[in-house]
Amino acid sequence: MGMPAPSPLSPLSSEDRETHFPHSLYAHLFRSLFKTVSRNLLLFTVSLEVSTFAWWGCSPTTYAVPLFFLLLCAAMAQYWLTRPRPVYLVDFSCLKPPSHLRVPFSTFREHASLVGFLNQESIDFMMKVIRSSGQGEMTYLPSPLHFLPPRTNHSDCVDEACMVLFPVMDDLLAKTCTSPRAIDFLIVNCSGFCPSPSLTSILVNAYGMREDLKNYNLSGMGCSAGILGVDLARRLLDLHPDSIALVFSTEIISTGWYPGKDRRKLVLNCLFRMGCSGLMLSNRKDAKRRAKYELLCTVRTQMAFDDRAYRSAVREEDEDGITGVTLERDLLHVARELLVAHLSVLGRRILPFSEKALYVLWMLRRRYSGSSKEIHVPDFKSAVHHFCIPPSGKGLIKEIGKSLKLRPQDVEPALMTLHRFGNQSAAALWYELAYIEAKGRVKKGDKVWQVGMGTGPKANSAVWRSLRSIKAEGGPWSDCIDAYPVVD
Repeated sequence: MGMPAPSPLSPLSSEDRETHFPHSLYAHLFRSLFKTVSRNLLLFTVSLEVSTFAWWGCSPTTYAVPLFFLLLCAAMAQYWLTRPRPVYLVDFSCLKPPSHLRVPFSTFREHASLVGFLNQESIDFMMKVIRSSGQGEMTYLPSPLHFLPPRTNHSDCVDEACMVLFPVMDDLLAKTCTSPRAIDFLIVNCSGFCPSPSLTSILVNAYGMREDLKNYNLSGMGCSAGILGVDLARRLLDLHPDSIALVFSTEIISTGWYPGKDRRKLVLNCLFRMGCSGLMLSNRKDAKRRAKYELLCTVRTQMAFDDRAYRSAVREEDEDGITGVTLERDLLHVARELLVAHLSVLGRRILPFSEKALYVLWMLRRRYSGSSKEIHVPDFKSAVHHFCIPPSGKGLIKEIGKSLKLRPQDVEPALMTLHRFGNQSAAALWYELAYIEAKGRVKKGDKVWQVGMGTGPKANSAVWRSLRSIKAEGGPWSDCIDAYPVVD
């Protein structure tokens, strides 16, 4: 037998684990103290130098040169102390559900007619939504929803959580040759299902992870929670050097199934499908040579302060006391306003100077001449090569593509993910990136923009830079990538 492959991200030794987090804390405190002392010392030194030269009656040019070099050294020291640590996406994994959970349109209609609580009008409405949404015949629903009537009790939802999380964890650890005990931070986001013990505790127990692991369970954050988890991991890694974080995104469909007759709540039964994603982030030096991407920035915006936006998608009871998520008619209008506000913040971070200048000129022309009534949308293709946008529906995807002036190839990953797997909430963005990789489109230096939009409402973005050219093998698209893209 051959020797096992060495782990590129091996766990810390027992002695290292005992000193790792205290050392990180001491380092953080030292950096904070050093910044405070150096800032005050700089002000004192500059004041003393200026006063001394002024007392001796020297001209300003006499002390300008040493003062310049002093300020330059202070600026370099400040940059060194406050520079962000690079965060790398080592690899990611997406769930490929078993084929027996596939739900063709005919199967969905048959089950809907047999459950007993839906009338013919509701069934026809749901089928109309499914056919017009852009979904294909190969999407999946979890096993509890294949029963008649559907089983949505707590134990079935926990079983579903294990069914989606464990395969992704196994695949991710195998891809990266990493031990579960090497993980420092564990983040799981699931909007509608929050058991006790939490989903993170289920993973810690199943994989025997370390006792000093820090775990975070996010709920109620909607379809944008995947990028929110990345942002949380980035902030944690910025405070703790030489660490590894896992971020999982999923949605437990069983607990969100609505067995009522309110059409505004029935829409979610039609759109959401089974899926799960997991990714490994690290700021360790040895992670860069194995990593796929480097995280450039994350941006978060929200509109929960606006009552109309806040009520556009709410989980509540209907008149019969059945809980479901109500989608109001003005949801698309709210999504458009949210996206505009989000892009104004993101654009300042990633757009080149030329696009920023054009936008400023348009603002000035609009303010002082009033001749420009059309909204100027910067060309995000000048800053980003690949786009992963919310696959909430064919109409919304095309509307976002039209608003951003994207090419058909740019919106193709979202449309094909929706067709093949449906809307998998926060996990869907990683199926889109897996599609781009499976097509062999990611080249070294390419930038990828992922944007998620969810209830609240809120929008979150992450921008990545590819560290190498990628042609993925395996993954959720391995057996069907050659059949895509499909034509409407």
